[in-house]
Amino acid sequence: MNPELDKILDMLHEIDASMLVTRRPDGHLVSRAMATQERAPGADIWFVTTEGSGKLTEIAGDPHINLTYYNESNREWLSVSGTAVISRDRATIRTLYRPDWSIWFPADDSDARYGTADDPRMVLIGITVAAATYLEVNKPRPVVLFEIVKGWLTGTEPQLGETHHLSTRDT
Repeated sequence: MNPELDKILDMLHEIDASMLVTRRPDGHLVSRAMATQERAPGADIWFVTTEGSGKLTEIAGDPHINLTYYNESNREWLSVSGTAVISRDRATIRTLYRPDWSIWFPADDSDARYGTADDPRMVLIGITVAAATYLEVNKPRPVVLFEIVKGWLTGTEPQLGETHHLSTRDT
């Protein structure tokens, strides 16, 4: 395993949501907030969505995606590009399933599976990372705030941390 990729995957789990960017059939880009799921075999990053959602059509037409993450508490950010696959594998869904998913899959008839790991509407999106760029902030919060204020007052770019680039082709 690539230790730099592991570091990136650990970083993104400290952030509640990412913005998943896909390409619509008309060529325009669209983004939406998605909750990153726990790590599991089969993909570097997992998301859950509802069968029939527009993002599934977009991924089927063009699997290239971008994910962005921003950690407000320390100003770190992460941009990930890669490819997406759609999975309806029940075993993987059961592995990743969390009870709070049920709020996105409310009961709309008498099917007892709705909102459970066996809900037929649950679909996974698996992401394989191709490249990533991220800002690693390695300074205490007061120093980061000082850098921001200093930059604002002097018109210079704040030095918040170090920008890293990863290409999985380097592995």
